[in-house]
Amino acid sequence: MNETLSTYHFSKERISKEEDLIRDAKKDSSKFDILYNNYYEQIFLFVLKRVETEDIAADITSQVFLKALTNISKYKEIGLPFGSWLYRIARNEIYDLFLKNKIEMVVSIESKGIWNMITEIGEEKNEEDYTKLHAALGTLDDDEMELIELRFFEKRPFKEAAEILEITENNAKVKTYRILDKLKKLLQNER
Repeated sequence: MNETLSTYHFSKERISKEEDLIRDAKKDSSKFDILYNNYYEQIFLFVLKRVETEDIAADITSQVFLKALTNISKYKEIGLPFGSWLYRIARNEIYDLFLKNKIEMVVSIESKGIWNMITEIGEEKNEEDYTKLHAALGTLDDDEMELIELRFFEKRPFKEAAEILEITENNAKVKTYRILDKLKKLLQNER
């Protein structure tokens, strides 16, 4: 059986093994290195997509793992990969950086994610709608775009996106479908 279902979705068996690692790290901080090694690259790339400089991404990623190690005793197992907690810490570190330096966040938009959104909103796939939807994404506010990015460009399940954004799973679903409705109306108004 394949332990990893996708880049971000883990089997129950993999999550259970990870929870054992977390319990070990709570007792002995030297055991944290396994979690660090398992997630460093993912967290670094998550941050890099938003800041676009490797030096800043490395600094933020270091802060993420320092905070995780320092606060591992506060971590609660909720049936999601440990990475969800790390992504939430990373998100908060990125926001702190942007607020402190008054700079804009970068969003990575991939073609496949836009095509998936077109399918999700019930439109036919064509280049014209692709171009319009790509442009319409620019009308979303930061919170809306972040949810769309997690759901469609990073392919995270609602439960994990909700954990990262510190909202309920139901709220993540409702917000996502409202955003999709908004985008669908924008597409239809462009015709």
